[in-house]
Amino acid sequence: MAKLLSGVPVSEDLCRRIARGVALLREQEVTPTLGIVRVGARPADVSYERGATKRAQSLGVAVSRTLLPENVSARELTGVLEEINGNSRIHGCLLFRPLPAHLNTPEVLGVLATEKDIDAMTGTSMGGLVFQGMAGFPPCTASACLELLRHYQVKLKGKNVVIVGTGVTVGMPTAILLMNQGATVSACNIYTDPARLRELCQGADIIISAAGKAGLIGRAHVHPGQVVVDVGVSPGADGKLHGDVDFESVEPIVDAITPVPGGVGAVTSTVLSAHTVEAALRAQGITETLL
Repeated sequence: MAKLLSGVPVSEDLCRRIARGVALLREQEVTPTLGIVRVGARPADVSYERGATKRAQSLGVAVSRTLLPENVSARELTGVLEEINGNSRIHGCLLFRPLPAHLNTPEVLGVLATEKDIDAMTGTSMGGLVFQGMAGFPPCTASACLELLRHYQVKLKGKNVVIVGTGVTVGMPTAILLMNQGATVSACNIYTDPARLRELCQGADIIISAAGKAGLIGRAHVHPGQVVVDVGVSPGADGKLHGDVDFESVEPIVDAITPVPGGVGAVTSTVLSAHTVEAALRAQGITETLL
């Protein structure tokens, strides 16, 4: 039976570090504040917003919400971001994506100040993943993956890691973060031949799947001793959430595996709060790394 890599204790450990950061800010009479900007009302966005708000407030992080109609103009949306840039009481911003098709996403996001970009939404923040030490933060889900592996003391240096899915919010930045830790990374996308995907996965020490395709990774992709991190989430016909990994067939084979739900997803909203608190600390000139 594989070791279950639950995200709950990872989140709890991070919450304790966040509490220390909030206490430092309280000494400066500062309340860390997250600015959430949502365009439209996609169910997934509303659900994540609800969970992120609840988690933030439980940690002493205030939340300021701006809700905009789906037909919002680029001028109005960039105006909201400029207001956040100029508001010293808001320390981090989360803008739900994807934006409606009539908006030029790179142009809109380019308005956001890097120091308030807590989910690597801007090109400058993404570039900071490569040029380490720059301002900004990695995407929250990518950070959550690394935090989970760190919590369970999964060694990365010199390990072969396969990333399935190369999206800008999870797959691509996670690959960069892993390479920064000394891992040898192979990235697979929708054009990767299925046989080649199986071959690469079979040769990996760690598999991280973020494709959003239920059951993509099965027993043919794995072998004993591997660590499998399932980031993908897909709604099933049964009304439940399913990961990329066929848990029932893979779990008996591998050494360790994350559940869906309850794995990486349980850490992501906590990372969002951690990034907000760290942004507030930076704004006060306090050097305190939470992740």
